[in-house]
Amino acid sequence: MSEAEEPLVLRSQDARGVVTLTLNRPQAFNALSEAILAKLQRELDVIASDESVRVVVIAAEGKAFCAGHDLKEMRADPSLEYYERLFAQCSEMMLAIQRLPVPVIARVQGIATAAGCQLVAMCDLAVASSSARFAVSGVNVGLFCSTPGVALSRNVLRKQAFEMLVTGEFINAHEAKARGLINRVAEPEQLDAELEKLIGAIISKPRTAVAIGKEFFYRQAELGIAAAYEAASQTMACNMMDEAALEGVQAFIEKRAPNWR
Repeated sequence: MSEAEEPLVLRSQDARGVVTLTLNRPQAFNALSEAILAKLQRELDVIASDESVRVVVIAAEGKAFCAGHDLKEMRADPSLEYYERLFAQCSEMMLAIQRLPVPVIARVQGIATAAGCQLVAMCDLAVASSSARFAVSGVNVGLFCSTPGVALSRNVLRKQAFEMLVTGEFINAHEAKARGLINRVAEPEQLDAELEKLIGAIISKPRTAVAIGKEFFYRQAELGIAAAYEAASQTMACNMMDEAALEGVQAFIEKRAPNWR
């Protein structure tokens, strides 16, 4: 089967409700073509309404996690209208990740550059191989990574983000963890085991509580502190009325394990 005939995104789901979306353009370093963006969007839209899903993992085939936009495709139609449509399409897909009611984890086995680094930053969590490297390298070809910069600057400190954006230089996985771009680093042969630890910790908690928490986490980050506390108080009050929270608190009082359904 040729690259053109192979699925651009592979999808699998296990019995626990863990969905894995795997970028499948290894020959093109998993560059985000229009077609792969559209496929990811369709998959995310389906997941958004599927209450059986608990966690989403975004992974990739081959040596690279994602090399960003498909520059060859971009040069084939050099018009402002096309570029505006392309970057709007990509931004909508990135926002769909944040809007999902379940945590999304990037499984980063190789390089993540430009919009590929943006994809890592937009995921709620990220586990990376010690051999992975990260850059927002558009400036190296004269294209400042403005859209990746939105996600990057919401993960790492401003001066660190700006340095990456204006130099295009790579950072390694350990530096990415120190800067807050990723959560965990593992040796390549231990990457899946480390990922599984994180998944296990998440799915052991009530889905409703995690969904409420994720939506609030991002919403409060855009508010002033007084408005954030007001929203937090309302969120916690509503959360406390949920069956899972009532059971969890009662189990704590009775010194037993909660019986979540």
